[in-house]
Amino acid sequence: MFTDYTKIIIKSGDGGNGAISFRREKYVAAGGPDGGDGGKGGDIYFKVDKDKNTLIDFRYNKRYKAKNGENGSGARCNGKYGEDIYIGVPIGTIIKDAQTGKIVADLSKPNQVELVLKGGRGGKGNSHFATATRQAPRFSQDGEKGEEKEIILELKLLADVGLLGFPNVGKSTFLSTVTDAKPKIANYEFTTLEPNLGVVKSKEGESFVIADIPGIIEGASQGVGLGLQFLRHVERTRLLLHVIDVSGIDGRNPIDDFNTINKELKKYSEKLATRKQIIVASKADIIQDETLYNELEKFAKENNIEIFKISSVTGEGVDRLLKYVTDILKTLPKEELYEKEERVIYELEDKKDEYEVSKTKDGYEVTGKAIERIIGRINIDDNESMYYFHKCLENIGLNKKLKSMGVKEGDIVKIDSYEFEWYE
Repeated sequence: MFTDYTKIIIKSGDGGNGAISFRREKYVAAGGPDGGDGGKGGDIYFKVDKDKNTLIDFRYNKRYKAKNGENGSGARCNGKYGEDIYIGVPIGTIIKDAQTGKIVADLSKPNQVELVLKGGRGGKGNSHFATATRQAPRFSQDGEKGEEKEIILELKLLADVGLLGFPNVGKSTFLSTVTDAKPKIANYEFTTLEPNLGVVKSKEGESFVIADIPGIIEGASQGVGLGLQFLRHVERTRLLLHVIDVSGIDGRNPIDDFNTINKELKKYSEKLATRKQIIVASKADIIQDETLYNELEKFAKENNIEIFKISSVTGEGVDRLLKYVTDILKTLPKEELYEKEERVIYELEDKKDEYEVSKTKDGYEVTGKAIERIIGRINIDDNESMYYFHKCLENIGLNKKLKSMGVKEGDIVKIDSYEFEWYE
């Protein structure tokens, strides 16, 4: 089964907690604090896996979590870092933020590895909090929690040439004729429900990759049928072969078909609409009325578009078309064909001033990451630790904020799960 779009949840590892420890050795009086730091949480990387060609694995495994960092210990022993995880994806995978739609990473190069989500920092041991006036700190710092994100994995085929056109115009037959690909071929709409890739090898030894993009119908740019799923694969091709049935058997108008498909391309992407196209007039062996082809040929010349009349069954015109495609590809540079956005790496920001104060019927409540981080450093039963706690609150401006909101002597201030009585 070919899968080209899925959502998964990734979570980086939590940082380990710093240790509260004091040096205890024979003949060493009044040993100082020697608590080690917690280990950093594991990061999450995505890497190109040459053996993968679909996102099918992610349909059954939706959650990926890196290892947590270990806690610190005595004798200044730091905790072990959490193990990073590497998630393999097919080449051509784009990773997007599910909430914002922004591109996080574009894995379009062989062996490419991208850091996507950073792990939480490890907490500091009590040895870091010793000062001249606080020589035996009985508190340490908790590790930072890892981040959890929902992301989109979107696979866009990496092919030099894309076969474009309505269903049942001969794309799959052409692909099976010029490559070793074995697409399903039958005479009904939407025979091809997934893109097929093949390698064309010219007589001169040169080669290029060609993709049979499943049939696009009117309204595809708005998601009618399987339109959006298919159009994303056209984006990365350098050249489009627009296959049009000129046999007249199905009563189609070749010029109308050409205009309809290009209208959908333009709605989907202005850049895609300007991609170089070659018209491939297919099913030449069963043409019932040459008028259809003649009108299409005239239209192509008026619009400065190359046109080739072929039959995949008899081989008519196929070699001449492939020779022209091989030559024209040499003039078309390979480039990043998606709209570039600023590269994003999820990480835990140091939001040291981020907190909120709200008035409640019992007093005041303080919430936010900054407060959680400070609470994680203190020992509520230790006087020195509480002195450090109050100093931190002063440094982030909380005391000033509470005074501006009218806090009075005896009011209750709830911070995290603790309740404190305000006094001047």
